[in-house]
Amino acid sequence: MAGLSRLRAAAALQLRQLARSRAYGSAAAAQLQYDYDDECDLHGQASEPMLRLDSAGLPPRRGVQWVLIGDPGVKKHVYADNLSKLLEVPHISMGSLVRQELSPRSALYKQIANAVNEGKLVPEDVIFALLSKRLEEGYYRGESGFILDGIPRTRIQAEILDQIVDVDLVVNFQSTEDQLVKRNLESEAFSPHKEFLSLGGARFSAADAASAWKEKFRIYAEQGKSLEDYYSKQRKLLNFQVAAAPGETWQGLLSALHLQHMNAVSSSQKLTA
Repeated sequence: MAGLSRLRAAAALQLRQLARSRAYGSAAAAQLQYDYDDECDLHGQASEPMLRLDSAGLPPRRGVQWVLIGDPGVKKHVYADNLSKLLEVPHISMGSLVRQELSPRSALYKQIANAVNEGKLVPEDVIFALLSKRLEEGYYRGESGFILDGIPRTRIQAEILDQIVDVDLVVNFQSTEDQLVKRNLESEAFSPHKEFLSLGGARFSAADAASAWKEKFRIYAEQGKSLEDYYSKQRKLLNFQVAAAPGETWQGLLSALHLQHMNAVSSSQKLTA
């Protein structure tokens, strides 16, 4: 834990000066707020966060700082990229940042390769070193705001992230177990007419693969609960149910974020400060 404490302090110091002058600080975060109803909904649940719009029905002019988390296999990076283009803020994908370092020429190659080969998460010090570098580069390019996907995956990562940036909203993508299993089996080349899949010389039945995926999702759900609780207590969590079709999911996401009107906004109109 001492190592993580040092990491939090180092990461905070590295970006704090940038945070005071740009959109990563608490003062700037105050420009983008979310309204909450004092009452609960019909099911007795706390109301979801609602984006506060200006008099023209547009988000405030400071770039949004949103994080996408949720079930694996729902292609969050695709929706992050779409939101990035729509809102004209950078899409920061931790998966892409890590893959860029998977080269023997990278000083981080060995640490990342070892974690990947052992099926473990890439160490926090590596993850946040890459993220801090990307944010700093964006600052000097004049960027404001971001759509982040790929982290956090754990509560510890969420706590470290809060030391670096002020997250406005966390969109939690949720799917039913059947949707997730079906989507991932399709990605592994199963089809209604294909009973077996060959991987590494071994053959797996569709039933075996489905069982393995269900167990994986069960473990993921258990691990993700503390992360969801962390952001829920901050009142930053927006649970979003993924639809069966990508197009339907995208329209539903726009509705949940109160961004349907953005389809009529000129792509040349900047939404950042």
